Amino acid sequence: MKTLLLVLLLLSGGSCLYVAYLRRRLELALSILQDERTRQRSLSASYGRITEQWFPLMDRYPYDSANFRFLGTPVDGVQFEEDRIVFVEFKSNRAELSPAQKKLKRLVQSGRVYWEEYVFRDPVE
Repeated sequence: MKTLLLVLLLLSGGSCLYVAYLRRRLELALSILQDERTRQRSLSASYGRITEQWFPLMDRYPYDSANFRFLGTPVDGVQFEEDRIVFVEFKSNRAELSPAQKKLKRLVQSGRVYWEEYVFRDPVE
C-alpha cells in the first residue's frame, strides 16, 4: 500500500513531496542512530563502573583485595601493601585515563606525594 501511494505520488508530479518524505525518513533514521550511539556509550560507562568495583575480587588482581580501599574518584582505589601504597585505576576495553587521572599519575610518578597529619582537639573550655 505504501509503495502504491509513493508510485502514484511520483506519477502525479509530486517528486518534491517524495524528496521531502525521504528527507524526513533520513532525519528519523539519523536520530535513531544517534540515540543508539548515546545508549551504547552509557552502557559502556555503566559496565566500567560495575567492573571497577568487582575487579579487586577477581583472581587476576595481583594484590590481596582485603587491603584495597575503593575511592571511586579520581582513582578507583588505593592498595595498601607492606612496602608501598598503590593508587589503582581499572579500565575496561578501550577506556583511557581522564585528564585529571593523567595529572594525578604524573604527580605520583614524579614523587609529589606527601603525608600530612592534622590533629583536631576539642577546645578547652
